[in-house]
Amino acid sequence: MAAGGAKKLREGVTTGACAAAAAKAAVLRLLTGSCPAQVEVEGPTGRRFLLDILPLPDGGCGVVKDAGDDIDATHGLTVCASVELGDGPGPVTFAAGPGVGTVTLPGLKVPPGEPAINPAPRGMIANAVRDAAGERAARVTVSVPGGETVARRTFNPRLGIEGGISILGTSGVVRPMDEAAILESLTLELSILASLGVRDVVLTFGTTGEAALRRAWGIAGRCVIQTGNYPGHVLDEAARMKFRRCLFCAHPGKLLKVAAGSFNTHNRVADGRLEALCTQAALAGADRAVVQRLYGCRTTENAMELLREEHLDFLWDRLAEVVARRCTDRSFGDLPVAAAFIDNEGTILGRTPDAEAVAESAAGWCERGREADGG
Repeated sequence: MAAGGAKKLREGVTTGACAAAAAKAAVLRLLTGSCPAQVEVEGPTGRRFLLDILPLPDGGCGVVKDAGDDIDATHGLTVCASVELGDGPGPVTFAAGPGVGTVTLPGLKVPPGEPAINPAPRGMIANAVRDAAGERAARVTVSVPGGETVARRTFNPRLGIEGGISILGTSGVVRPMDEAAILESLTLELSILASLGVRDVVLTFGTTGEAALRRAWGIAGRCVIQTGNYPGHVLDEAARMKFRRCLFCAHPGKLLKVAAGSFNTHNRVADGRLEALCTQAALAGADRAVVQRLYGCRTTENAMELLREEHLDFLWDRLAEVVARRCTDRSFGDLPVAAAFIDNEGTILGRTPDAEAVAESAAGWCERGREADGG
């Protein structure tokens, strides 16, 4: 049972984890002539997954996507992989089979013309293939029967991903959306920090943001709260628990929603990212044509690139001020909030003047916490 007596929801596995297991099984089948009943693969965070394998008539292998108790459009689909091995050492490359999309527009995590297999799943698949085939060159074709139909119910058409679904996942795990349980767990995380004497709390949205925080400021571990789609709840609880200060640092893809005044950032609830960007660009005197181009961007990455091209990078500082003001106003000033926009590599795009001080305080506490934990 979850905290408070609620039933604990079952986690699932991502399409990336399924593809990695299918690819590893396909290599083993190719090398041994026998399809394994199960294979084990490792996710980007070190968590391991033991998944059941389906032999396919073409010699490849498949894994049925199990999303656990999450509402997931891809639940029940079979993620398939076939592998061609080279005679000597070489890279692991990827191809999109039926039901897997192809990227057609710039600004996503993979370039146009490539299969819509995100970087983390690519790494997971490559590692799984290496586990089975060593350093031999390999070409992995991932397909998902029914993926083209399911993709119409996703954001892929709007993002210029054609022909099917994307192979996704940053951790390998699908965490189900039980809002009450999630909010309760976030409150408990904050309560633990408060009981440990932490005074300055750092917020980001998820594992990607925490990894970027680690690269930028050395902040990671217990001192970081991953808000998921609920930054409003976390801010409310942090103010109630009387934390001294807060740093909200995240990628523009989510944090711009907060700049627009959205404190539940689920894509079914809110957006406003382009509106927030365009407002600040217009207030800064950007040409109407530039504002129109910004508003027409398909992705946040497209908008980030346009700001660089037009020498409007200073807008990230202004937008950080907007985020900080909205968050601080939410608690009527009881919880002062600093803010920073950061990219996935850990580069600070823009920040409020007080962000550095809060980051240094949090980084110091993280270091003390690691020492107390014996490492």
